[in-house]
Amino acid sequence: MVEPVENSVRSGSAKTPRTRRGEKTRAKILDAARQEFGARGFGESSIVGITQRAKVALGTFYTYFDSKEEVFAALVKDMSEQVRDHVAPALADAKGTIDAERRALAAFLTFAREKKEVYRIIDEAEFVDPEGFEAHYRATAARIAERLESDDVEPAIDALDAEVRAWAIMGMNVFLGLRFSVWGDEEAGKVAASANRLIAEGLKPR
Repeated sequence: MVEPVENSVRSGSAKTPRTRRGEKTRAKILDAARQEFGARGFGESSIVGITQRAKVALGTFYTYFDSKEEVFAALVKDMSEQVRDHVAPALADAKGTIDAERRALAAFLTFAREKKEVYRIIDEAEFVDPEGFEAHYRATAARIAERLESDDVEPAIDALDAEVRAWAIMGMNVFLGLRFSVWGDEEAGKVAASANRLIAEGLKPR
């Protein structure tokens, strides 16, 4: 069944759902797109493949997206927001900034293990959706930088130092996720604790 056009409204190039039903249908299409792009890559994926996975009519897809490129860009944004939303609750009971980073990494490792496709999709975004690719990493680094602005960590020397710290931690987290969530299944808490010791103590002999 094709959803009526009034269930969505244009916002820029995207079509934003206007009803709860429309939101659920759009989310279902995005989830199917995650599976399709994650399994086949952008080049080999198709809109038909996405609609078949979502079990919706082709016309329903076009109620929300105009092209494969548009749904891919929406998916990159959606997955970036999912990472943010998955990590946020883990920070609620953190005992200081260092502990918050341990909790954030453990939560991210769990997310990446459950949705391994995120790595392939984000990697391809560098070429398919470069603006979304950059926005994802800038937003992630900004959240880390904000957490590091705390009284219980050594103050950054300057703005550049603060940004280097945030991007270094993010880079570490990305590759730890690749190794221990996509390529392995080691306990997320132990991996995060080990990385956390590196952040807190560095590489100097004890």
